[in-house]
Amino acid sequence: MAKEKMLEDLFHDTLKDIYYAERKILKALPKMAKGAQAPDLKAAFEKHRDETEQHVERLQEVFEILGKRAQGKTCPAIDGIIEEGEEVLEDYKSTAALDAGLIAAAQAVEHYEITRYGTLKRWAELMGKKDAVKLLDATLNEEAKTDDALTALADALVNEKALGKAA
Repeated sequence: MAKEKMLEDLFHDTLKDIYYAERKILKALPKMAKGAQAPDLKAAFEKHRDETEQHVERLQEVFEILGKRAQGKTCPAIDGIIEEGEEVLEDYKSTAALDAGLIAAAQAVEHYEITRYGTLKRWAELMGKKDAVKLLDATLNEEAKTDDALTALADALVNEKALGKAA
């Protein structure tokens, strides 16, 4: 009979999922930055790429805390979200709506990450893994700040332009 899976198993699987996701996001962000029209949006994507490198390093530390090798597990959800972002880049290239679409795609990524990190943090708390909680919480806070910054960019600059009105 197979061993019953417990929360620690689920935590490890979810950790592999977000590790895969962060590494995919690292590859996607330069494309989004290159495609963005507004200099502020390009800068936001470049800043988030640097933060994402730190997120990957923190995840590697969490794997170490668990005594496990850092490895990803294919995440169809993030693959789909990134694919949608690539479609926006292609379908809206050189249009007034491009940056609004890129922000929407980036926020879909952020919201996915926020749910994953929030869940992992809570599970780490339940399992008494205080060092992991600190690492996961740091990333969770950065993801939320990035989401807020993207909303501010959309409101201040991008959405009005996408409407065809002067910003």
